[in-house]
Amino acid sequence: MKLLRAGREGQAFYAALRGDTIRRLRGLPYDGIAYTGEEYSLRDVRILTPSEPTKIVAVGLNYAKHAGEMKEELKKTPVIFLKPPTSVIAHGQDIVYPGASARVDYEAELGVVIKKLCKNVPAGEALDYVFGYTALNDVTARDLQAADGQWTRAKSFDTFCPFGPYIDTDYDPANKRITSVLNGEVKQDANTDDMLYNVAELISFISECMTLLPGDVIATGTPEGIGPMQRGDVIEIIIEGLDTLQNRVV
Repeated sequence: MKLLRAGREGQAFYAALRGDTIRRLRGLPYDGIAYTGEEYSLRDVRILTPSEPTKIVAVGLNYAKHAGEMKEELKKTPVIFLKPPTSVIAHGQDIVYPGASARVDYEAELGVVIKKLCKNVPAGEALDYVFGYTALNDVTARDLQAADGQWTRAKSFDTFCPFGPYIDTDYDPANKRITSVLNGEVKQDANTDDMLYNVAELISFISECMTLLPGDVIATGTPEGIGPMQRGDVIEIIIEGLDTLQNRVV
């Protein structure tokens, strides 16, 4: 099932997508799907971010070749950091190039949306806590990352976490091609099986540290091929089997 958040006539709501028709849901979808009976054409609504995360937990250096291009040593455990919910934007919204940076990069990532409260979960049970999957762009001010010696400012500007357009609740993320396409040119091209730590391992590791809540998002890391964007560019995150995430840089 494909789920989304939509805006219409000043209201925001969750909905299920079938073809070009959306079926409005009652309340939040995490505890079960309940329809209101209202249906709309997709063209008559505004696509919003498909969840409202309290936090985005991002994973660094989860692809060996990306660690190599960043001249970073591989770690014995996952490297995690947070992006604030104010960094979130939807498919089709603009990434704002901040004046404080001279290099802003794309980073194609598989996004994992959490279904229920998740704390101290063993890896063998972790996938039971997954609501679904989506495409995500971990936008990064690369020069500020290098200047600061840590990642918070570089990853946290408003508009630096596009994800969507939808959540696929039936998706299997194994062995899927993941690419970033800048102005029609493929820049990153890898496979989700190249991840050093898989989704279940990441959920288990993160939940030892912090409680994950329904709608929270895990960004599972980016493969090699990162690079800069310029104002006016169009960046697409394409993950095999998921709908394409597209944003313009302004």
